Amino acid sequence: MNLLLLSSSRVGSTEYLTHAENMIKQHLGSSITEVLFIPYAGVSIDFEAYESMVNEAFTEFGYNIRSIHHFENPKQAIKQAQAIAVGGGNTFCLLNELYQNDLISTIQDKIKLGTPYIGWSAGSNIAAPSIRTTNDMPIIEPPSFNALHFLPFQLNPHYIDGNPPGHNGETREMRINEFLVKNPSQTVVGIPEGTALRVESNRLIYLANVNGYLFDKSNGKEIIEANADLSHLLN
Repeated sequence: MNLLLLSSSRVGSTEYLTHAENMIKQHLGSSITEVLFIPYAGVSIDFEAYESMVNEAFTEFGYNIRSIHHFENPKQAIKQAQAIAVGGGNTFCLLNELYQNDLISTIQDKIKLGTPYIGWSAGSNIAAPSIRTTNDMPIIEPPSFNALHFLPFQLNPHYIDGNPPGHNGETREMRINEFLVKNPSQTVVGIPEGTALRVESNRLIYLANVNGYLFDKSNGKEIIEANADLSHLLN
């Protein structure tokens, strides 16, 4: 598979996706001209506006965007896509729409053929076996929490380490540890904003200039150093 999984669409006050320009260009290369966009995670933004925002960024990178909502046959659009991009928003809404349109297996089959996939935030969450480590509120109930399962481990985009001043609720680390109590055989990778995971030719690399974090029941919390090779997690 050929995956680029971004933690976020922005870093700090940067413009939309500009921090990921080089990663996206390297991932898609020069032979791809059009990317099929899946806007289903959008809730407070309609699909037309979402497509326009993403297209503005991708046009600067040298690629055209066309949203799947324009196609009468979404399955055929996926089968014919040169590349697929799935945007952020609410992970529960995104997964629900994929189920309602019966697209889960179609996307899985397409990406397993080597078609480039780019996700950010919710679009990265669904690359895991399930969406049970998303940060989002379950504002809608999908038929299942099972997701695309491109990765054998769980993801937590937008990961924040530590406890913000004045915050008396559970930290992200505590929430992940709760998940591991109930799912002790699972592994969770937390990727802070501005970072990404890239899978290419059975190799998994953490693309970052800051540490990420690996959680499992046996070893607890471990630091993932910038640009670490995590290919062993694919086994």
